[in-house]
Amino acid sequence: MAAPWADPSEDVVGRTERLALGARALGVHLTEAQTDRLLRYQATLEAWNSVHNLSGLRNPEASLEKNLLDSLAIVAPLGRCLDTAAHILDVGSGAGLPAVVLAIARPDWEVLAVDAVAKKVAFVRQVAGELRIANMHVRHARVEQIERSAGRGFDLITSRAFGSLAQLVAVSRRVLRPGGVWVAMKGHRPDAEIAALPDSIEVFHVEPVRVPGVDADRCLVWMRECS
Repeated sequence: MAAPWADPSEDVVGRTERLALGARALGVHLTEAQTDRLLRYQATLEAWNSVHNLSGLRNPEASLEKNLLDSLAIVAPLGRCLDTAAHILDVGSGAGLPAVVLAIARPDWEVLAVDAVAKKVAFVRQVAGELRIANMHVRHARVEQIERSAGRGFDLITSRAFGSLAQLVAVSRRVLRPGGVWVAMKGHRPDAEIAALPDSIEVFHVEPVRVPGVDADRCLVWMRECS
């Protein structure tokens, strides 16, 4: 059976151009190999989703913008604060968003995807193996069970669809290294969630993000421990 992205009836060239243009608009340069990996990931997700219900998004055309580009939107902002060989934890990674996209776009970062749902973890593991994403690591566990990265904690913790800001901080703060940051991907500015954070947590930046082809509010909420 041919792979979905190899189907001649698919507008592969059109998808490739949309992804490349969208990535450039987000300040991300993708090589041909990275673009191919991302499109293969998207196609595999669509195939699995039809059977295993990994994501509520069913429209293949919309998934390029609402999955791939939405996750790529965090790459350039993270690049402003992270060195090479940074250790990133993606909490409640689900089907690998943004973890798989981060790992493909930035092979110099070590990315750990954590989720408590076995079928989603199985999918991400298969994708990481098939696409040979060497810097991608996957754990089937609750976040509370995760140990500190390399004995020093994670440089950055992110989430796309985990829960409230207070929940994210509560379950993951013990594995954030001193001086590390959280970056939560949200829709509109979550003022109520920000107000519910403990006094020991500082929201030092709320960054609006415009995702090409997505007509919806998106923002990144940057947080750290108060000094």
